[in-house]
Amino acid sequence: MAVNAAPSGSRWKVGAPIMALATVFAVAACSSGADNPAAPAAADSHSAHGDGSSAPPQPLRAGERFVELEMAEAYTPAPPEGAVDEYRCQVLDPGLTEEAFLTGTQVIPENVDIAHHGIVYAVPAGDAAAVREHDAKTPGLGWQCFGGTGVEGADVEDDEESPDPGAAWVDTWAPGATETLLDQDAGFKLEPGSLIVFQMHYNLLATDGEPAGSDRSAVRLRLTDGTPQTRELETWSLDAPIDLPCAADESGPLCDRAASIADVTERFGPEVGEFADEQVEECNESGVPEPGDTQTCDHEVEEPVTVFAGFGHMHMHGRSMKVELNPGTPEAKVLLDVPQFDFDNQRMLKLPEPVEVDPGDTLRVTCTHDAGLRKQVPQLSTLPPRYVVWGDGTADEMCIGIMTVSPRES
Repeated sequence: MAVNAAPSGSRWKVGAPIMALATVFAVAACSSGADNPAAPAAADSHSAHGDGSSAPPQPLRAGERFVELEMAEAYTPAPPEGAVDEYRCQVLDPGLTEEAFLTGTQVIPENVDIAHHGIVYAVPAGDAAAVREHDAKTPGLGWQCFGGTGVEGADVEDDEESPDPGAAWVDTWAPGATETLLDQDAGFKLEPGSLIVFQMHYNLLATDGEPAGSDRSAVRLRLTDGTPQTRELETWSLDAPIDLPCAADESGPLCDRAASIADVTERFGPEVGEFADEQVEECNESGVPEPGDTQTCDHEVEEPVTVFAGFGHMHMHGRSMKVELNPGTPEAKVLLDVPQFDFDNQRMLKLPEPVEVDPGDTLRVTCTHDAGLRKQVPQLSTLPPRYVVWGDGTADEMCIGIMTVSPRES
């Protein structure tokens, strides 16, 4: 797969600058957990929920200000029939009349019994009307949005000629995470009229499929007007397939790959259901699924960038993840290594030193999942065995290496 601001074909396309997290001189990582990313995870690392506490943000630096955006009202999840997951999007308006740079983000969850994870999207002013129109015509508070924002014309498209790149993924939150604090001279640019779309993934596994009350979460933005030295950064989303068969001692109708994909399609729609086969075609030379615990995908770089940081995203079957530059060559480097994945500690990890990446280089993402965790994780233990493929639910899986980069001249 070729990478030009994002891997082509990825459902998580990020063609615009998305997550501003670093400069050449400093990268401030999320402050949840220990500083050693290779430290063993706790015994409950796949519990799906941390303590949910909202730690206070770091003090404001010169020129910065906080803008706290709360959901308009409390929302009680209503997953599709037969499902325990709902992705719900809300419009949050920062009320910008002047250009600003986002230098920090913090999700403030209200009900962690049902909040699984959240994604913060920035919508440019040119797409704001489409988002508001979609919100207005959708019954209830916000709208269901499995996958991206769910707004036609406002999600990032893999179209280099498009003058408007659409909604950009600016931050990800999971229980236990605190503020994503960026360097003061690096930020995600927000133009006047830009909106925030906050997507919360609600999961009812921990509450036996029944809503445990409502939720009215908030997002705190750290903004600055910027200086001539302020740098705009981007995030690349590198994904790999998931083809995790049932364990040897498991059986059932969903242990069939086609049946599992049909189930994902029924729960989340054809865009999500088709993604498993699309990934196989793009990442495997044979174009044939290769069932197993470990899957990988090579992404060819098409523009010169500097890589500063990254983090990995998987679900409850995740064991480990790695992102490598030019593997198998004398210039090979490991950019991101998560040897023991901890769902409750999905934090940005600073590279020891910035790494230059050139056109023609290869970025390889590798993920290992474990079907045996289905018997160990309370949120999965009551579910029927399944052949796990890409999907938006907690019982499904993902493999995404999210890398923070800065474009540079050749």
